[in-house]
Amino acid sequence: MSSRPAAGPDDHPSAHRRCVTGLLADTAREHPGRPAASFPEGQESYAELRSMTLLAARRLHAAGVSPGDRVGILLRRGSPAYLAHALGAMTLGAICVGVNARNKVRELGYVLRHSGMRLLLSDEEFAGLIAQTGLPDGCAAVSLGADAAFDAGAARVTEDDVLALEDRVTRGTHALLLYTSGTTADPKGCLHSHATLLAEGENCCERLAMTAADRFWTPLPLFHIGGWQVLMTTLSRGACFSHAGLFEPTAALDQLERERVTVAFPAFELIWNDVLSHPRFAEADLGALRAIMNVGAPARLEQMQAQVPHAAQISCFGSTESCGSICLGDPLRDSLHSRTHTSGRPMTGVEVRIVDPDSGAECGPGVPGEMWFRSPTRFVGYYGDPAATGAAVDAGGWFATGDLMAWQDDGTLTFMGRLKDMLKVGGENVSAADIEGYLITHPAIAVAAVVGVPDDRYGEVPAAFVQLAPGAELTEAELVAFCTGRIATYKIPRYLRVLEEFPVTPTQKIQKYVLRDRMRDELAELGITEAPRIAGA
Repeated sequence: MSSRPAAGPDDHPSAHRRCVTGLLADTAREHPGRPAASFPEGQESYAELRSMTLLAARRLHAAGVSPGDRVGILLRRGSPAYLAHALGAMTLGAICVGVNARNKVRELGYVLRHSGMRLLLSDEEFAGLIAQTGLPDGCAAVSLGADAAFDAGAARVTEDDVLALEDRVTRGTHALLLYTSGTTADPKGCLHSHATLLAEGENCCERLAMTAADRFWTPLPLFHIGGWQVLMTTLSRGACFSHAGLFEPTAALDQLERERVTVAFPAFELIWNDVLSHPRFAEADLGALRAIMNVGAPARLEQMQAQVPHAAQISCFGSTESCGSICLGDPLRDSLHSRTHTSGRPMTGVEVRIVDPDSGAECGPGVPGEMWFRSPTRFVGYYGDPAATGAAVDAGGWFATGDLMAWQDDGTLTFMGRLKDMLKVGGENVSAADIEGYLITHPAIAVAAVVGVPDDRYGEVPAAFVQLAPGAELTEAELVAFCTGRIATYKIPRYLRVLEEFPVTPTQKIQKYVLRDRMRDELAELGITEAPRIAGA
């Protein structure tokens, strides 16, 4: 079974649009006072955001940024400055690299080198990390708001100069580079064009029945594809992008109420539950909300629906490679069961196949298989890694997701699990191989295997099984200390188990499912449902 044939790139409803910043320019010209972006500290109109974007573009061009260059942004909070400089880079035909603010020395160093970054925009919070990591040759760093020379550079570039570069941007121009963990030790850079971003925005508008009157809220950062999904949706209809800045439950609830948000994309149970369990939630007026997008266990989604009964709780499926959601529930037409038990139907132009991982045969309704898709929103490829792109995308343009899905009789899809050796920790994709590669640099560890185990707070956390070097000893506390500050906190194993030998297959591959089941059974027997906290996590 497969979904309807995909619309070609020239047939998609977004095909008439040329570039991302053109959406901003059109609304700024036609409706200059309309709200474009709001953050806890304030709101910018479309005219104001357009002006800020062009100013940022002038500063970036003066700093040496040209079409095709990579401009990294390492900021923890979503803000007008983040938005303006990301869009400013795209105005020039350059590529915005959203750098995960939870990165440490190892991850940041890899992204800087692999992307060939020309300029890294950050702030004082990350000065120490950048100094410790070191910048590769050809890359400069700017501390936004504290670099007078960068700010003054705008005087050397006119608005006409950057508008001339914007006129050269096409649908195929590369626009956004986001790094996501893969099954190898290093993250992969997912490259998107203006066309894929435009298609994602239009698809979400269609499924959510968006209008210019909507305010679409998310706490997802702009180094996460979900943040861009929301931004592109609002730009596509001249609506307002409402961003939490840096998620904090009280500020989020206040913003949702104050701004009369109509659509929310918390995405993860962990985030939305902090809003729903807030002491002031019962008295907050969220009457403007009409749809809330989350992923999670069906029983939990049903509970969430009951807590906000007037707004349709819908679920979705997507990835960085798909530019966000490619399946999404319909808040107006789908039943409660469908909205909470499935990921919805494929969106416009998205073609899906569910195939048997071994035989490649297509699976019928109710039969789990690997999800393959092709779509106008599918990424261009893994940046600088044609081998990885070729392994994931076949000659027909189908991307093998590594996710286990099943068709339902009504054409919706249900997420069943992951085929890849991946963890999902608090919404972050984590490669087990990435963690293992770091753990074995510890002198006491000879072999390491990392598996995901259930956790009430994060959904899943890493657990490390290790064989020690002869005569070596290692405690959980020592392992945590070894990881802290060197890898992102969500990657740090919360449990350590030392083995004399690993369970293996006849070909000597570690049987991770045995380790996973063993750890799961141990935690269940001990009544442990939440891992020990780590500072900064």
